Amino acid sequence: MAGTAAVPAAVPAGVPALAAEPRFAQRLRQRLEEQRLLDGRYGLQRLPGGRVALPVLPERLPELRLPCELPCELLRVQDPVPCRAARRGTPARRLRDELRRLLGPAWCAELERDVPHAWHRHGDLVLLSEDCFRAEPWERLGSALWETVASALGARRVARRGRVMPDGMRSPRVTLLLGQHGWVEHVDNGIRYTFDVTKCMFSPGNITEKLRVASLPCSGEVLVDLYAGIGYFTLPFLVHAGAAFVHACEWNSHAVEALHRSLLLNGVRDRCRIHSGDSRQLQLRDVADRVNLGLLPSSEEGWPAACRVLKKDTGGVLHIHQNVESRPAPRGAELLAGRGSAGARRPTGLRAEWQSWAEGTAARIRGLLAELHGRPWRSSVLHVEPVKSYAPHVHHLVLDLECRPVLPA
Repeated sequence: MAGTAAVPAAVPAGVPALAAEPRFAQRLRQRLEEQRLLDGRYGLQRLPGGRVALPVLPERLPELRLPCELPCELLRVQDPVPCRAARRGTPARRLRDELRRLLGPAWCAELERDVPHAWHRHGDLVLLSEDCFRAEPWERLGSALWETVASALGARRVARRGRVMPDGMRSPRVTLLLGQHGWVEHVDNGIRYTFDVTKCMFSPGNITEKLRVASLPCSGEVLVDLYAGIGYFTLPFLVHAGAAFVHACEWNSHAVEALHRSLLLNGVRDRCRIHSGDSRQLQLRDVADRVNLGLLPSSEEGWPAACRVLKKDTGGVLHIHQNVESRPAPRGAELLAGRGSAGARRPTGLRAEWQSWAEGTAARIRGLLAELHGRPWRSSVLHVEPVKSYAPHVHHLVLDLECRPVLPA
């Protein structure tokens, strides 16, 4: 702190701290925080005589200058009080310590490596990854293990995730280890999703696309969501984007039940019709201003259905999801997007593979619509949105494609 008195060269052993009268403590703390000198491992501490000690980082002592306008003294605290977070410890540390007490002499390095450091949390349910608690000694503990895990992590229910089943529905292999049921609630962007973790997946990686969908100008529109799942996009379209009505298609009966419950939770059940079954066989025709095709790795099998549900006289917008492979981008090359008229985001610079995929998809959709209706259509690429990377050089993209019939001259 420039323009102030220097710190004495020698200070007795202990945790360094500045001691000040209580009326100066808050201002002194602000000064130390501004200079990044406050030692966050310890809390402020009342000293005999009424003064307050503010801990200072030992390695930054040479930079410390005593502020003349804030009377204080540098001293060493022999028994510093750890900060609240340090007293609580991290959840991972609490879990490890509780399990060590539970195992007693049987605790070993192998078991410590088998304790998770991270997990997903849904309300009072903790969802563990598949690669933890696999060592044989854990099995002998029975329910005591999962009760200890729940207690250490402040949960009431515990489940463990397995690999996603290759059944076309991305059904999870999740085992409920403690508790009576797997129904949970997850709040995302003010929307309440409810689902059974043992029967349905929740994909937090799609949050950027859900936020984008929520901001689209859909007031008064009818939307068809061909792969609704538990309502990842159906709900943002209804709750935030202002869609007048959504036809939600889903063939997983567990996801259908979850979607029904979530529509009720968010007060939008009367603006949605759920179509159970294969969306490729959907009987709807000529109803949609907008169609969402949120299936990976490709929604191509749903393109004919999307063309059938678009309004034949006015057309609309398709949101087409796809995993697209591309070469590594040159240094500094990024997706550029600007805003066109009526809020449309128009691509001004795309990776070549992304541009090629978008243009090829637009041509395919244009051909499907012309064949379906017996007259020419135009299709315009409004925007290409990169959602996330699935693997090296494989990206989840969403194409916003405007499709309109060509009117007679």
